[in-house]
Amino acid sequence: MSFASLGLSAPILQAVAEQDYDTPTAIQAQAIPEVLNARDVMAAAQTGTGKTAAFVLPILELLSKGQAAKSNQVRALVLTPTRELAAQINDSVSTYGKHLPLRTAVVFGGVKINPQMMKLRKGVDILIATPGRLLDLYSKNAVKFSQLQILVLDEADRMLDMGFINDIQRVLKVLPQQRQNLMFSATFSDQIRKLAKGLVHNPVEISVDPRITTVETVEHWICPVDKKQKPALLAQLIIDNDWQQVLVFVRTRIGANRLTRHLETRGINATAIHGNKSQAVRTKALADFKKGSIQVLVATDIAARGLDIEQLPQVVNFDLPHVPEDYIHRIGRTGRAGLSGQAISLVSADEFKQLSEIERLIKQLLPRKLIAGFEPGHNLPESKLDRRPFKLKKPKKPGKTGQRAKKNPVAHKPQKNRKPRRKPTGH
Repeated sequence: MSFASLGLSAPILQAVAEQDYDTPTAIQAQAIPEVLNARDVMAAAQTGTGKTAAFVLPILELLSKGQAAKSNQVRALVLTPTRELAAQINDSVSTYGKHLPLRTAVVFGGVKINPQMMKLRKGVDILIATPGRLLDLYSKNAVKFSQLQILVLDEADRMLDMGFINDIQRVLKVLPQQRQNLMFSATFSDQIRKLAKGLVHNPVEISVDPRITTVETVEHWICPVDKKQKPALLAQLIIDNDWQQVLVFVRTRIGANRLTRHLETRGINATAIHGNKSQAVRTKALADFKKGSIQVLVATDIAARGLDIEQLPQVVNFDLPHVPEDYIHRIGRTGRAGLSGQAISLVSADEFKQLSEIERLIKQLLPRKLIAGFEPGHNLPESKLDRRPFKLKKPKKPGKTGQRAKKNPVAHKPQKNRKPRRKPTGH
């Protein structure tokens, strides 16, 4: 099957060919014809499967035949959970739509709103947005939806995990009822199906690979090591193996900054990307990493989805994720488009539980390699594969924005026969 057989016009096919793509992926082959037929679509697709092009290409085709967007109007809206993913989708739209006279814009928080308002004033055919900033723009009458034809909810499961459900519902209320709806998610969980009931109408369901699996072209292995030795081990691996482009995942922002400083002391060009960094700094760091001027990008899970870095050879889990599914999303940054890659995890004894859950999820034991000089003093127990079916965890219900979660009310009940606490004496 070729892209030409999917019903795409010459300008789009030319842009696809210029990217050296000639055969659509499974999600593209199934989704593109359905979108072109104006059907609502629910698609389950893992990261790295080409799902962005699966909705970008047919949207470009549909919009190329209609009337241009009027002032402040939007014809297609793509909602996505993170700034990085929004920017990535915008790049995809620009790449595949460069031979079409369509206007596109991307809006997200963390940057000034006025330039975004100016961009919308002329009207845009495709708007990629994070929910919060979109609602801000709508409240200022900077964006209108009477011309809206298509709504895309990308990474729907991630949006629910990040607590965007209320914002999504607020957006849906201001959109026209007559529209085409496309929902893309890693899984069809109960929460996703509940959200879909109020969104899609008689949808076509597409599930390319319903199981969470690892990319076959990725070599996985782990280094047992004591926690305190992790920074030195990582630096040694980078230097000894001459790794020129490494994406490193850590659990916390503080940890990301600390590790970056350590790598720099070893002469390794590194930078950190996380939620405390301004959007301008994050965008520049990612751009520098893509072009090779930064050797190591240290990231929290904000970068686990949506980053499309061509030929990324190494991903390192400096800290194992608490949620095993996040391991899949992290390593999905390498081994893409049939290219090979490595996923290395530095695992200390206190992470054995997370390791066991990851191995249970991917249904394989990860090979271990001890690095000379970094043998752990606290041994990492040997793994035994747990073959029980893995049930994906349901995301926690988000609390109200800006409020702390309520504590367990039981803890506030007065205890009977409780002696009064003595006042401190000051000694």
